Amino acid sequence: MNRLLPVAAWGYALALYGFIFLPVAVLVLFSFQDGRLPIPPFDGPSLKWYSQVWGDRKLMAALGNSLAVAMLSSGVAVALGFLAAWGLARGRLWGTRAMQGLITAPLTVSYLLIGLGLMISFNLSGIGPSLVTVGIGHAVINTPLCFAICFASMGDHQVNIERAARDLGAREWQVLGLVTAPMLMPAILAAFALSVTFSWDEFIIAFLLSRFDVTLPVEIWSLLRSGLNPKTNAAGSVVFLISVAVVLVAEIVVARRRA
Repeated sequence: MNRLLPVAAWGYALALYGFIFLPVAVLVLFSFQDGRLPIPPFDGPSLKWYSQVWGDRKLMAALGNSLAVAMLSSGVAVALGFLAAWGLARGRLWGTRAMQGLITAPLTVSYLLIGLGLMISFNLSGIGPSLVTVGIGHAVINTPLCFAICFASMGDHQVNIERAARDLGAREWQVLGLVTAPMLMPAILAAFALSVTFSWDEFIIAFLLSRFDVTLPVEIWSLLRSGLNPKTNAAGSVVFLISVAVVLVAEIVVARRRA
């Protein structure tokens, strides 16, 4: 019986990873299809669909829009989340638990509801849909995540170090920027990487809050309206590979800082 446990564990792990990554593997595989339809039998490999993706001005513009929105909105979300976490963890405020719950509440709300609420709010304010509104929407959904990550990383040992810095004459902004932020840098980088990943491939809010300048997921959706083809698979593979690259870079940076 004991000999069967490792086999069962490995079998379960392989089945789990297969369930998660099989759709992605199929997507990437048929992005190299030489024919015009991403269906069996596989005919290839060929890079012509990737060359069409890189030669498509709309897709490249959408790619640049996605990168800009992801980076800027993630920077805003990390800054707001870190400051909120620091204030609630270090300050003595009435109703701290309730404030924590209110900040993290959007994590449980559907992106569709958040997107509709933002769209109505912007329309009432006279603000038209654009990449700016998309960035604001992504900052709204990512700030609670950044707050949760930073708040969970604030421990009692950091309080003693911050107190020592104040005793040595550091002002509050110096403690925040030169002591607290460097100590929490692994958590900050992790929050930034996750925010970039979520913003990079987010569709619902980007679709509701954009008009002419769109992000890459919205442009891929436009391609899907004309039917399946390997070019769509190639564009989706690019989105997946960039998301993986962001996470891997963040993991390497965090691991080096911890070492």
